[in-house]
Amino acid sequence: MSQVEIQKLETQIGELSAKLAALRKNSPGVEIKNYTFKTQSGDVSLLDLFGGRDQLLAIHNMGQGCRYCTVWADGINAFLPHLEDAMSVVLLSKDPPDLQRQFANARGWRFRLASHGGTEYMSEQNVEERGNNSPGAVLYEKKNGKIFRKNRSAFGPGDQFCSLWHLLSLAGIGENDWTPQYSYWQRPQKLDDGGNNVK
Repeated sequence: MSQVEIQKLETQIGELSAKLAALRKNSPGVEIKNYTFKTQSGDVSLLDLFGGRDQLLAIHNMGQGCRYCTVWADGINAFLPHLEDAMSVVLLSKDPPDLQRQFANARGWRFRLASHGGTEYMSEQNVEERGNNSPGAVLYEKKNGKIFRKNRSAFGPGDQFCSLWHLLSLAGIGENDWTPQYSYWQRPQKLDDGGNNVK
């Protein structure tokens, strides 16, 4: 494929992205119930998670056992202050609140966290019709005390929510060529401290 063909395709993708954004903006949404979640401070409702805002972005994370979900959350965490200027944001997973906080602290995440614990929320609000605990994002709106699911989208390699994949694609690296890891530290051939008890 020539550079001209690549540029043409990039232009088409940009045009389609603009069309998708317009469709999302005009989506009427579907009314849903007010679910309950667990946090380190106790139970909270979905309405509570709006925090006085009219829009809530819920990041569906599979939990600390998924390296791919960790990559998405690492990236979103980097521009979390920008998102929180526009709407309320929460990261939801099945992990219990204490484990969520422990893992978030280890990653340097600043998200507000809540656990759905694998309850009906995840089966009813999953980003994929027949999925179960699938990663993605859901945008909820609050109108007159009611909650509406306005838009949702699944996360996956090459999607528009993780810029890492697009940067890797510049080098011809795709999802079959590379797997994210929790840490990239490699033990040196020689450790100056003697090398005992390395974990």
